[in-house]
Amino acid sequence: MVARIVISGAGGQVGRFLAGEGARRGLEVSALTHAEWDITDPRAAERFVAESDLVVNCAAIANVDVAEADPDAAYAVNATGAENVAHACARVGASLVHISTDYVFGGDQRRPYDVGDATGPVGVYGRAKLAGEVAVLAAMPDAHVVRTSWVYTGGDGNDFVAGLRRLAATDGTAEAVDDQVGSPTYVKDLADAVFVIGEGHIREPILHVANEGACTRFELAQAVFDELGADPRRIRPISTAQAGRPAPRPVYSALSMATSVRAGLTPPRPWREALAEALAQPIPGGQLPSTP
Repeated sequence: MVARIVISGAGGQVGRFLAGEGARRGLEVSALTHAEWDITDPRAAERFVAESDLVVNCAAIANVDVAEADPDAAYAVNATGAENVAHACARVGASLVHISTDYVFGGDQRRPYDVGDATGPVGVYGRAKLAGEVAVLAAMPDAHVVRTSWVYTGGDGNDFVAGLRRLAATDGTAEAVDDQVGSPTYVKDLADAVFVIGEGHIREPILHVANEGACTRFELAQAVFDELGADPRRIRPISTAQAGRPAPRPVYSALSMATSVRAGLTPPRPWREALAEALAQPIPGGQLPSTP
């Protein structure tokens, strides 16, 4: 039974949500931001991790374009840093859930990727995260790597859905790419899975956690507007090339939870159902934040 959850990268959207959810579940929570726990320091974890803790490594350089521009930093955090966390957990007897990404896949298939499908990341971010997966499991074979896809809160964060929610409250328009396909994943569903994994009954080392189904960024944006009663026609489809982002992205990275469900996780609910729940939640403070 988990008594304490230790979260690295607690300043990010997944870490923040996990911290709040852990507290709601009555756990002792140690939520540490990058400033408090720099996982690239191999000795830092000794100050924070103890026997029987559930450690969730959310720390990452997650901005794909930032990673592409600075590969050394991306590998230091996403690969070496993850390995440091795993070594520390192994030394003291803590459990570890390491959060990874759908971007470890290359995007060359057109059915949702399951755990056993071949990886082949197309950019620095995905390559560094894949190296982190390998390093974590080499350092701690009983750790769990959780790959997830297009995670959003829908609230007051900086994620894709939260930004669209702010925009929907105005009369503004937006563009969204219509040639990248993934599995939008509500952070609550990801957090629920992490706590199930933390109970210690699942043995599968690599798991996928994502809501069921797939869509393009454009379709997701339209769905957000539709759920909020805004006109979806205010979203204009563009291509990845037109978006002009510096880092390559997989054109298809939807995830299958088939192996994860067989391993003991709850079958995923459809992404549109999860999105509706997310957008029905009040924004902290009771008001929509200002449009950026």
